[in-house]
Parts: sequence; C-alpha cells; structure tokens
Amino acid sequence: MKITLETSFNGTIGPVTLRDAVQQLRERDLACTVAADTVDQKVIIFSACVERGFTPLRSEIMAAYYVAELDATSEAFDRGLITRDELEMQQAALARLILS
Repeated sequence: MKITLETSFNGTIGPVTLRDAVQQLRERDLACTVAADTVDQKVIIFSACVERGFTPLRSEIMAAYYVAELDATSEAFDRGLITRDELEMQQAALARLILS
C-alpha cells in the first residue's frame, strides 16, 4: 500500500487522513522540526536502501532506525556513558550494518 497524504487511519476521534492529522498538529504548534543534518543523514540512508532494491517504506524504516541509533549513541557519549572511541566504534558498526 502506498502511503499518501490522503491515506486514512483511525485517530483519537475517529478516521482521519494523514493530511488532516498534519494540519491539526500544525494548528496546535506541534509540527515536528528536524535539523538539516539529520534530514541529510536520513536521505543518504533512504537513497542507499532504494538503490539496493528496498521498498520506499522499508527504506524509510531503515533510515529512521539509523538516525535513532545515531541519536542514542550521541546522547550516551554526551552523558559520559561511553568514550569517544566507543562512540566512533558504534557509529562505524551502525554504518556497516545499514550500508553493507
């Protein structure tokens, strides 16, 4: 199934389209804003997955996973839970996992 802005799903108050849901979030100033470098990382992973023959949905899931894992690793480093060497090793392992 192709997901579009007209895709309908069950919201908290009943059926709603993706377009309507996004509009409701914007009206309540809850729209998601993402840093440009995060978008760039997702695009790179998404594109690599599509080139390897993955479906757009699977590519999006892989890209989201990659960004989430990078964020978690960076946060662990920022909190002093892992060393710089561990950070770099985990980032390299993630890149190999996703891009290999």
